[in-house]
Amino acid sequence: MAKWLKWTINIVILSALIAACGVIYKQSATSRTMMLSCSSELFDRHSSANPSISASSDNKFYLLVDVLIAADKAQINYRYFNFDGTSAGHISMRGKVDSIEANSMTYRVAVETKTESEMEKQKNWPEHMKYLSNISSLPFRDSGVNNFSIEVLDMDDTKDYAVVLFQPSNTICGCRIVNSRI
Repeated sequence: MAKWLKWTINIVILSALIAACGVIYKQSATSRTMMLSCSSELFDRHSSANPSISASSDNKFYLLVDVLIAADKAQINYRYFNFDGTSAGHISMRGKVDSIEANSMTYRVAVETKTESEMEKQKNWPEHMKYLSNISSLPFRDSGVNNFSIEVLDMDDTKDYAVVLFQPSNTICGCRIVNSRI
């Protein structure tokens, strides 16, 4: 009787381990993950269009956008830098992935929370950051959710590179693909 009980316990434990491995494999095989590190150079077109303002580095900025999509969660971080490399501010957004359109490689993200840098609130922010801050605040006032999209315009997996359009910020960035499993 003791031998039969040991075999039964071993079979139950083995079955539980096999089932757990199957569940873990299924979740990892179906989970969506994308990690992008994007960059763009920004120019203030209003100051560069005015001939009385010199083409100094005061109207040039760098933008770094980090995107993390894991399962149904999304995080988008816009980081702005002055031409000399000092920080000009940041906007961080978190939310959930509403949908993925595979044919157009577009990710729809419902942003639920947004934080902005407090550095001299909007006084010295790049124009793009002011625009993004304003446009992304409007839907929060109405519904508490803001819809963004991330559209991959071109991609080369072999070179870990993508060209991405971010909306509603109207930004096209060159991105390094850090991780992609969609």
